[in-house]
This record gives sequence, C-alpha cells and structure tokens, in this order.
Amino acid sequence: MIYNSLRKRIYTSILLLLLVYLIFKFSFILIYTLIVLGTISCIEFFNLIQKNKWDRFISLLVNCLFAIYILIYCIFFFYFTALIHLKIILIVLLLSCVASDIGGFVFGKIFKGPKLTKISPKKTISGSIGSLICSGVIFSILIFYFTKNFEFTYLLIGILISFACQLGDLLFSYLKRRVRFKDTGNFLPGHGGVLDRIDGTLIGIPFGFLIMGLIL
Repeated sequence: MIYNSLRKRIYTSILLLLLVYLIFKFSFILIYTLIVLGTISCIEFFNLIQKNKWDRFISLLVNCLFAIYILIYCIFFFYFTALIHLKIILIVLLLSCVASDIGGFVFGKIFKGPKLTKISPKKTISGSIGSLICSGVIFSILIFYFTKNFEFTYLLIGILISFACQLGDLLFSYLKRRVRFKDTGNFLPGHGGVLDRIDGTLIGIPFGFLIMGLIL
C-alpha cells in the first residue's frame, strides 16, 4: 500500500516534469495545457464548494475568486515561461514543490509519530518536517547549481515554499473532508483529480516567486 502510494506520487511528478519540459520545448503546448488544467481545476473546485452547501452568495464569491486566481495563475505561468531566466526559477520552484510532496510522504511513512492535524489524518508532524527539509535542501542545491553560490537564505526560502505547499494541501483537504470526498475528481485514474495533484503548487509557486523577490 505504501509503495503503491509512493509510486503514484513519483509517476505523477515524472509526468508533471515531462509536461513542463515539453511546454518549454514547444510553447504552443502551454496554451492548451493551461486551458485544460485551469478549466478542470475550476470545475472540481466549484463541485467541492457546491457540496459544502454554503450560503449562495458566499459560494458564488468563493468560486469567482478562485476562477480569477486560476486565470491570473495561468497568465503568470505563461508570461514567466517566455523569459529564460524566469523559466529557470519556475523549474526550481516546481522541483522544490515536488520535493516537499514526496519528502513529506516518505518521512511520514518512515518515522510516523503524532498526527499533524485533524483536517488530514494521514499527515504527521514527521512528514511535515520532512517536507520542509527536502524542499529546503533541493531548492538550495538547484540554486547553487545555477548560480555557483550558496547562502543559508536559500535553505530558508525552500522551507518557506514547502510551508506554502502544505497550506495549499491542507486547504483542499479541509474542503474535501467537509463533504467526505477522498479526491476532488477522477480526471487522473488512480490519482484522483487535477486539484489533488497541484493543490500545493497553486500556493507554493506564486509564494516562492514572491518570497524570492522580497529576500533575494
């Protein structure tokens, strides 16, 4: 069971990185990818909000805000892939988010220990710490590889990126738990919905750009 879950995460990460490579190699793929993933993400999110049975006005407001956020996110992604130096930063942030996800899963399964929160019962404190460590280390290594320079600030940024990824993960876990959903959808057979795979990066990547702009 553990190995199956880990294998799914690794396969998803490989496919995601392969897709990013193809996007960077053939820019026209990016437009179609963003449209498809953005649309599916919104549909999955709208379904979650509908099932939560909030006040109609609140539901409409939250849905609109999410749709606007996804639109800005897609524009932001498209713009940054057009500039080579920002494209490299995007790859670094994406790999840091992947490291946070896989690192948290592995650490959590190996060390187990107390649960992190009732929102997501499978998440442990050890897993959360593992996410922070792996993201910080991978971010530092990648920045050193591209700049040939190392500062402890890089480790801190990687840790903060992981923190943002975990917040995004917990946010969607909270929404799913309220309506007793295991996944946000079934677009990816055996993996769940699109939001199940990108929930952390939706927060982690924009936050990473922001924090890098403020600190570096």
